[in-house]
Amino acid sequence: MREHPGTPAPTAAPRRDLTDRTQVHDLVVAFYRELVFDDLLGPLFDEVAEVDWTLHIPKLIDFWCQVLLGQPGYDGYLLGAHETVNRLEQLRPEHFDRWYALWAASIDARWTGPIAETAKAHAAHTAHTLARRIIGVDWTPRIEESEELALVVDVSGSEVDALDPGGIGTGRVLLS
Repeated sequence: MREHPGTPAPTAAPRRDLTDRTQVHDLVVAFYRELVFDDLLGPLFDEVAEVDWTLHIPKLIDFWCQVLLGQPGYDGYLLGAHETVNRLEQLRPEHFDRWYALWAASIDARWTGPIAETAKAHAAHTAHTLARRIIGVDWTPRIEESEELALVVDVSGSEVDALDPGGIGTGRVLLS
């Protein structure tokens, strides 16, 4: 079908910031949709941790809504869950690299703004804290990998305790 010569080309929807629970839901679902098909992380979540996604996704939405929007509802314990997975299969720095890269790419594909940046910073700090406490590695994000993934993600001092989502904003986020 030929377009009329004066018809403007279709443009992508403008990216906005994460401002409500529906958008956080969309982010979490899009991220984990990518993760389950990832060659490195998919087996870790499905075969090792045997995640029940019908239970896990709502908890993750509650976690991120508490971190980003200040909404109560999350009552889990991140460190314990990840220690359990580590006992079943040793976590490695590349697990944290890939998780963060997919997370950042999922955000960058659809959102921009201060809350979107907070989501990436909090994720990086959480991964840093988990890596340090569980496997004794001083992990920091490999930014170039997350920037590359942004192109391929399907869009259908005083340290904040990254394991306590209510702590966001009560101190500095240290990424290194």
